[in-house]
Amino acid sequence: MRAFVLTAPGQYEVQDLPAPVAGPGEVVVDVERVGVCGTDMEFFTGEMAYLHQGHSSYPMRPGHEWAGRVAAVGDGVAPGWLGRRVMGDTMLGCGACRRCLRGRRHVCEERQEVGIRGGRAGALAEQLAVPASSLHALPGSVDPVLGALVEPGGNALRAARAAAPRPGDRALVLGPGTIGLLTAMFLRAAGAEVHLMGTTASSLAFARGLGFAHTWTEDSVPDLPFDAVVDASNAAHLPARALELVEPAGRLVYIGLAGGPSRIDTRALALKDATAVGVLSASPGLDATIRAYADGSVDPRPLVAATVGLAEAGSVLAGERPANAGPGPKIHVDPRSTAR
Repeated sequence: MRAFVLTAPGQYEVQDLPAPVAGPGEVVVDVERVGVCGTDMEFFTGEMAYLHQGHSSYPMRPGHEWAGRVAAVGDGVAPGWLGRRVMGDTMLGCGACRRCLRGRRHVCEERQEVGIRGGRAGALAEQLAVPASSLHALPGSVDPVLGALVEPGGNALRAARAAAPRPGDRALVLGPGTIGLLTAMFLRAAGAEVHLMGTTASSLAFARGLGFAHTWTEDSVPDLPFDAVVDASNAAHLPARALELVEPAGRLVYIGLAGGPSRIDTRALALKDATAVGVLSASPGLDATIRAYADGSVDPRPLVAATVGLAEAGSVLAGERPANAGPGPKIHVDPRSTAR
């Protein structure tokens, strides 16, 4: 099979590799779509923290936002999985530790992460082997494009739920990238009045095109009571700004990660009686995200600007926009494409 492999920071190859074999408890999936994520771009540049913490190393195959069809099953896997369209949880806990046994596999200390951590190969390839226990079946209305958006959607859904919106609440999302826009979509579906803050005119115009009328730059955010503020940015100063902007007794959600330390004043947090929540991983939100996509209450398709082949994945990871890409923030890869 063909696979995209990062060999060193800024270096990559599309290699011909042996096709994976489904071991006990595993399946092999024919990959149909893969989303390119900011984490993948950090691996490309060599900045991803796991590389420096010993959790990841080159050569590696990224890709953790994926959808495909089950092509083979290993021993102990129900044959009913064969031929089904699926996506898979990125976080693969050990299954035996205290956290796993309490249903928190996504924070297992010994976890593997598909395409990210622990040597578990990712989905930027024609085929992928994963544990059957990580699979989530996709209904017919959830095609490969939507399927590859379930993983980022699960993160966003968890962020929106952590904001605990009630109909009529006003929520502000900092950062109109993929996660920020998906979070805004889930907040809107819950009945909140959603505002978005960004830095570029193009990203804010795109958000308005999705029906979000309230878009602002940092220096133009209106003096309004925000019942919840979600930081989906990578700016180190915005966690503190979120605390400034949230209404007393409101909720702060931190899902974005800055390249350096970001700090908040816990005195202000306490004096505002605010609740702050951190979100890591889509795992607990995957099934609900699939249902939202299937029933149409959230439609993330406009976020996908272009779909490229494996040969173009390197330039995308380097930050280049594909020719004729639309305005959305997300690029997908079709590993089966022969485009060069």
